[in-house]
Amino acid sequence: MKSYMRIYNLLWLVSLLTLACNSQTGEDHDHDHEASEASLQHEEAGHQEHQDEVHFSAQQFQSLSMKVDTLPFRNISSYVEANGQLEVPPQNEASITAIIGANVQSIKVIEGDEVKKGQVLAYLSHPDLIRLQTDYLNNWNQLQYWEKELKRQQKLYEEKVGSGKELQKAQADFLSLKGNVQGLESQLKLLALSVSRIQQGKIYEQVPVRSPIDGYIRLVEVKTGQFVQPQTEMFEIVNIDHIHADLMVYEKDMYKVKKGQQVKFTVVSLPDKELEAKIYAVGKSFEEGPKAIHLHAEIENKEGLLLPGMYVRGRIMTDDTARLALPEGGVVRQGDKYYIFKAKQEEENGQQEWAFEPVEVVTGTQSDGWIEVKLLAPLEETAKVAWNNAYYLLAEMKKGETEHSH
Repeated sequence: MKSYMRIYNLLWLVSLLTLACNSQTGEDHDHDHEASEASLQHEEAGHQEHQDEVHFSAQQFQSLSMKVDTLPFRNISSYVEANGQLEVPPQNEASITAIIGANVQSIKVIEGDEVKKGQVLAYLSHPDLIRLQTDYLNNWNQLQYWEKELKRQQKLYEEKVGSGKELQKAQADFLSLKGNVQGLESQLKLLALSVSRIQQGKIYEQVPVRSPIDGYIRLVEVKTGQFVQPQTEMFEIVNIDHIHADLMVYEKDMYKVKKGQQVKFTVVSLPDKELEAKIYAVGKSFEEGPKAIHLHAEIENKEGLLLPGMYVRGRIMTDDTARLALPEGGVVRQGDKYYIFKAKQEEENGQQEWAFEPVEVVTGTQSDGWIEVKLLAPLEETAKVAWNNAYYLLAEMKKGETEHSH
């Protein structure tokens, strides 16, 4: 019996020791778990503090040619978009027709040739041209006779020898003939023929067709031997010294444009060059379909070959105001939001590095590679921002967030 009681007491003691150990182990485990969670939270908090920043070493900063400076004010112009084409004033274009029906004897120019005012473009010939000259010569000779006859009759009348009837007849014949001569002379002058030479009996077998302006031959619309009527167009000449931009502005924007405003535009022949012009005239009537007005701008920096009819895409600068702005490379879009990057220089483990933090902004007018930046919250006056590589900075930040999620 005593032996049984001794065994029972021993088992009871072992049970107590076991319970005590288990209790201590549970407490230690709970304490370790709490410590582990606290450590993880601390690490996550530390990472959260830096995951919205991008860190570059000094070497990375230099290799990317990063530019960092304060947010500047810059004159950013609001503009109205306008399309059109290059034109020349009406007085700088000429359409040359024959004055009289005749055959083209020879052509002296080709398309693209530069010509001067009065230069011969072609020669015409026809029996009617010779007849015109001979008619003039006959009438002019008769006029010389009747001029002398009139003076003779007038003298006789004054001396009471001749009759007044003869004097009146001489006056009528002289004036009628004088009118015919002047009419024929005008036609000859239109043909650029020398009447004094014809009066000497020298008849032109060919009639020159001359240029009325300086310029370039745009079109040659006749062939050698072709018969041309007086209304037939033979040549087109254009003078591009005063070529200008003829732009169209829609009704909704017309109140924004006025004389004297600057225009920046491009043409297909100079795709990488932006030309500038100044508005010198604004149309006062609408053109239907589409409803728009025309405006004319004088080109200030003519370059390359600019020809009438070339398509123009332009921007009319309507406002010029100093605004906070960055180069386009300093602003990046993500979804429907825009960001710039605030920059600060730090020291980590004795090494200099740069930290870039995204700052949400609203963008405004764009002009000449710059974009207006409207801050949602003010920055410190001395705060610096990245002027370039904003897209790369955003990509690096998103890459860091992806690595953390894994």
